Amino acid sequence: MNARRLAHLLGNWRRHGSRQGTADLAAGLRLLILDGRLPAGTALPPERELAAALDVSRTMIAGAWERLKADGLVVSRRGAGSWTAIPATAGHREPPDDPDTIDLARAVPPAIAGIAAAAEAAAPRLATELCSHGYYEQGMPDLRERLADRYTARGLPTTPDQILVTNGAHVAFAMALRLFTGPGDRVLIEQPTYPNAIEAILGAHAVPVPVAMTESGWDLDGVEATLRQTAPRLAYLIPDFQNPTGARLDADGRRRLGAAFRRARTPVVIDETNVDLDFTAAPLPPFSAFGGDLVVAVGSAGKSYWGGLRLGWVRAPAEVIARLTTARRGLDLGSAVFEQLVLSELLDGPPEPMLDRRRVLVERRDTLVALLREQCPDWAFTVPDGGLSLWCLLPAPVSTRLAAVAQNFGVRIAPGSFFTPHGGLERYLRVPYTQPVDVLGEAVRRLTAAAASVAECRAPIAENGFIPVT
Repeated sequence: MNARRLAHLLGNWRRHGSRQGTADLAAGLRLLILDGRLPAGTALPPERELAAALDVSRTMIAGAWERLKADGLVVSRRGAGSWTAIPATAGHREPPDDPDTIDLARAVPPAIAGIAAAAEAAAPRLATELCSHGYYEQGMPDLRERLADRYTARGLPTTPDQILVTNGAHVAFAMALRLFTGPGDRVLIEQPTYPNAIEAILGAHAVPVPVAMTESGWDLDGVEATLRQTAPRLAYLIPDFQNPTGARLDADGRRRLGAAFRRARTPVVIDETNVDLDFTAAPLPPFSAFGGDLVVAVGSAGKSYWGGLRLGWVRAPAEVIARLTTARRGLDLGSAVFEQLVLSELLDGPPEPMLDRRRVLVERRDTLVALLREQCPDWAFTVPDGGLSLWCLLPAPVSTRLAAVAQNFGVRIAPGSFFTPHGGLERYLRVPYTQPVDVLGEAVRRLTAAAASVAECRAPIAENGFIPVT
């Protein structure tokens, strides 16, 4: 982070009429760190350069650094400079299931209409498969053909040998990590991003390198700079209704980032699990159309049809698919036949169930927007054109505390810190609109009561603050 860019991020950091310059500067930097705009591990500019960029004394910079060091937000080492950090927090454990608790931690809708009919239609086809060995390492040919046709219809000509069926998009990403990275390799990610992707990167002993999202979406300059400066072996992006922000990368941004990855020769995994949940009439072309042979697109039946199908897929060049198929043998030997038959029936079916799913999600989104604007008017958010959740900016950095206290009010929700590799984002909260309208009303009522409790007593974070997130 160079001094000029940090000065730009700080903006008007002085409080009007304040003479506490050191405290004001430390507060501005603290907010950038806790909001994730300065991810943990970001190297800070030298004191002299930042002092010149801000037109302040070097003593003021040193004083701000000392305040942040005392809070554990800045770490320094002689000869190595200073960098941002997030203080370590106590370990978490998963709370027991409670049928009276409303689950807003999982942004997952129930099964789409027609699942049972598709399963019934698949049963006769299953009978013919019983005479075979049942192992399809790359996926059943019929299903791969249908998935290839979907990409072709979206403007990306695809053949079945460019498709690999997996046990969910998450497993597909794990396969890509196994193929492209080794221990200690860097993986570029957005911040915030999908929590289980972070866990997969850490599980592969790779190093996540976050690039902070901006209020308007992707920091294209930041991605390009990170590619140049860190030379990551792989990147992971969610350009369609990003989880958790709901942002969507426009065609110009896809074109620019596609060119950047080609220049850097960095493979990129594009997570398309939300691509079917588009509430607009103007779908964008796949990112793969701009990134060429370096793009590995992963999709899933989980958000589109039903998480219980546990099926995903990869779309990539045939040579990459062959390597992934070989690499998967260390993880599994293929996906369940019956579920593949059911998904084939769903893909062959009429469009009405998917259209109805989008209509229901729009209704629930609009309901949640109205409820939050009425009951939490100081929460800010952008209404997304698709996806499953709102990314809410809170008036104070209390996200983790609020999520912990909310469990006492009968609602589970994911704080902003879950969506980063190093913590932070304490002013953000993901609120899904996947529950029925009446449940959303009760959930917001409970969440509002929890927020009022936090504001009154500044309650400490509970030990059982862990929440499984999807």
